[in-house]
Amino acid sequence: MKSQKISFKNHDMAWDISALLLTPDNFDPSKKYPAIISVHPFGSCKEQTSSSIYGKALADAGYVVIAYDASFQGESGGLPRYVEDPAQRVEDISRAIDYAVTLEYVDENRIAAIGVCGGGAYAFNSALTEKRIKAVIGITPVNLGRLFREAFSEFNPLAALEAMAEQRSAEAKGAELQVNELLPPSIEFAKANGLTERDVFEATDYYKTPRGQTEGGATRMLFSHAQKTLSWDAFAFAEILMTQPMMAVIGQKVGAFGGYRDGKEIYGKSFASKDRQLVELENWSHYDLYDNPEAVGIAMQSILPFLSKHLSVHG
Repeated sequence: MKSQKISFKNHDMAWDISALLLTPDNFDPSKKYPAIISVHPFGSCKEQTSSSIYGKALADAGYVVIAYDASFQGESGGLPRYVEDPAQRVEDISRAIDYAVTLEYVDENRIAAIGVCGGGAYAFNSALTEKRIKAVIGITPVNLGRLFREAFSEFNPLAALEAMAEQRSAEAKGAELQVNELLPPSIEFAKANGLTERDVFEATDYYKTPRGQTEGGATRMLFSHAQKTLSWDAFAFAEILMTQPMMAVIGQKVGAFGGYRDGKEIYGKSFASKDRQLVELENWSHYDLYDNPEAVGIAMQSILPFLSKHLSVHG
């Protein structure tokens, strides 16, 4: 696998999107390749699981992969920083496809999307209306709107919205931006303060240790600009609009972020899909599916035949 840092923008964008373009070792630009748009988790960046794990595995299997940083995050442009806007996140997928179809070696009729955690739900949501996506995969997909309405707002979304409104007005009048850190600062802090729920603890182990810690993976959110997340549903209208082949990969070791539950929901709603598949991994958790070699290997045993069937690496 070869990796090249690139950037792109659309005519309607005021900033660049930073991305990694991953190609197979035997890449020949005179040939046509199927392409995968790889979407990183909430609070993550392109250098983490979306490129280094799933992007690499897919490029090694013969795909061209574009793993990019979301607008306002990582090395991509956009101000203010640390905005997590679901509509923008979904639009970024279309912009990555816009770039992909300009590459002479990409077959624009063989494009798929894959995402991890929040990125998986964004990929599913994009596929509802972005029919250039011919197949879509969510790895432990988390519907961020549902998570914000529940655990992230302490099950009081109206109070969260009131606080966001107050903070946004204060910032408009010159107050300092409120950027919330979403995880404990260290494993030791988590243990000392009883923050040992599976997903919280394992997220800390991934994002706050050398295992996955990367400069662009900020795990931060601009509080005052998160209002619209609470009214967003990644899976709205999936019963009608999810027509492409889809696969949800989930671990049966359940945590508070809800990837297991959300994966089952989108699978259940996707009955209009031409080929819907639910892959349950019995002994693995949400964050095992980020980078655990055995868990990822098992997942890829389902992912690669699915993509080959619908994109035909050699076709």
